[in-house]
Amino acid sequence: MNRRFSALAITCAASIAIAAGQTNSTVAKPAASNTAPATKTTKAYTPPKLPWGDPDLQGQWPASLNIPMQRPANMGARNELTDAELAQRQAQAARQAEGDAEEFVQPDKATVTINPPGYWVERAKPNRQASLIVDPPDGRTPPMTPEARKIVQSERGGLGPGNHFPDKVDSWEDFDMYSRCITRGMPSSMLPTLYDFGNQLLQAPGYVVIRSEMIHETRVIPLDGRPHVGKAVSTYMGDSRGHWEGNTLVVETTNLKAMSGIGGARYTGATVIVERFTRTAPNTLSYQATISDPNVWTKPWTISYPFPLDPNYTIYEYACTEGNYMMLNSLKGARELEKEGKDTKVSRGDAGGPPLPAQ
Repeated sequence: MNRRFSALAITCAASIAIAAGQTNSTVAKPAASNTAPATKTTKAYTPPKLPWGDPDLQGQWPASLNIPMQRPANMGARNELTDAELAQRQAQAARQAEGDAEEFVQPDKATVTINPPGYWVERAKPNRQASLIVDPPDGRTPPMTPEARKIVQSERGGLGPGNHFPDKVDSWEDFDMYSRCITRGMPSSMLPTLYDFGNQLLQAPGYVVIRSEMIHETRVIPLDGRPHVGKAVSTYMGDSRGHWEGNTLVVETTNLKAMSGIGGARYTGATVIVERFTRTAPNTLSYQATISDPNVWTKPWTISYPFPLDPNYTIYEYACTEGNYMMLNSLKGARELEKEGKDTKVSRGDAGGPPLPAQ
């Protein structure tokens, strides 16, 4: 796959951190009182308005966040890492970066592999949020229905759907649609991945446009109340319709192709994805997506996380097609590994590799 290079160096998406300043002062201790202290309230942020009156959500909002899709089972309903847990993730990220750098400076020592070079990956900074999934409360994808499980288990002769890090590389079917440069689907195109994090929001009277850098997806979303297209029409990114609820942009997407399902699942005609975009601070865009399909999951589930604003981010062309070098070279690399008596599993690296992308 093609990556963004400048003199063979990755242009890393910058994470924006906003630190609130504090001042220290000595304050006299108040006398005891039977009166309950007043509750401190925080005034909700009001975003600026565009000339035609809609809230201004425009800008570069890259998904440059290192947050896994699902939460470790032992964390239960806790969705915030402790200092020790955050330090552990940061140490893992540092080990990955060291491995990337070693591979970059000594490419002649690289062995035959199915993986792309590690230095192609743009390492996002670990985040204190434990998982992208916030509902169910345990941060885990709800169980699939028996019918949905039967469908996915029937693929590849009973092995299930292809994967971004497949266990074997014998055919193009062993890779998912993301690896094959077809699409990341919905809502995966809005989620953190391995590199090319860009998401740009553009607005015009009656429309919102969302450009996602990875796999060059673009959604043109009307806000005029028109109905969805007929059920006979389906696409990988679906049919999106939007409206405003106060300062929140609500986007409903239907008409999704079965193969663009998230996490290896297969969508049906009943799939509905509802996204909510709310600018909660000058440099923060809250994103939430609820995925529901009673034919696929036993209950709806929700992803949520904050997009950081990065005015300096540039979306480059993602020139990737299914017939590009990656597919042929991965299959050739697998055959060479077999000659050496090695397995053809796509490795994520000694340090654990980058977070698995949302499929």
